Amino acid sequence: MSSHRSRPGPPAGSPGDPGPGAPARRRTGVLVATAILVLALDLISKVLVVAKLIDRPPVKLPGDFIWLVHARNPGAAFSFAEGATVVFTAVAAIVIVVIVRTASKLRSTAWAISLGLVLGGAAGNLVDRLFRSPAPLRGWVVDWISLRSPDGRMLFPIFNLADSGIVCGGILAVLLALLGVEMDGTRGGKDKPSTAEPGPAAPPTPSPTPPPDPADPTPPTVGPAGYVPSAEPTAGPHGAPRPDASNGPPARGWRPAPEGGRGGG
Repeated sequence: MSSHRSRPGPPAGSPGDPGPGAPARRRTGVLVATAILVLALDLISKVLVVAKLIDRPPVKLPGDFIWLVHARNPGAAFSFAEGATVVFTAVAAIVIVVIVRTASKLRSTAWAISLGLVLGGAAGNLVDRLFRSPAPLRGWVVDWISLRSPDGRMLFPIFNLADSGIVCGGILAVLLALLGVEMDGTRGGKDKPSTAEPGPAAPPTPSPTPPPDPADPTPPTVGPAGYVPSAEPTAGPHGAPRPDASNGPPARGWRPAPEGGRGGG
């Protein structure tokens, strides 16, 4: 017989047992990993483009739909607002700060991926604006992906992987919002436990005590003040008081006096 004994798991309510109502784990690691992946791919691709495609004609990939070309963009993604380089540098920095502050609240993997794509894309373009020519904070972003028709006509502004990460992350965020998925992993607040405190309980309403029935032989119950109504008369037929009405039970053999006479012996 084997002497091995299975070890019991942690008891319910211990630190090792999350319990049925425990919140989901944070997804900060997913956010950071996604952002680092997008940033690394964007920086590596830009280094290769500057080294291989500068001062060269566009290169067509198989299918004649995607062309590789070296271009510089002083504006935002997809060559938008080319005269506001400093403004978009500040916007990119603010976006990064906001996402980093939100990371502690993330408990949804989908939201972590969405914000990680945006974070990595914003960081990739921010690196170009900070360190590329013509000047710090005014650097021009390297773009190199061009979508064209087979005859060479551009179908879309030139972009890079950072722009793709920002757009894909934004689209995913919109879909999650439409589906009602919150950043903490719940759906539209339906899975969140109620935090409202219950109001004070109403005092119980005392039930009314029915009047005693004269024909009921059941002895009366003690009232709220301890008064017990008497079940026997305390006076004779003509109002003559009982000899012992206030001192105890009646004396044996006592009879009420008949009308117009004296008590008999």
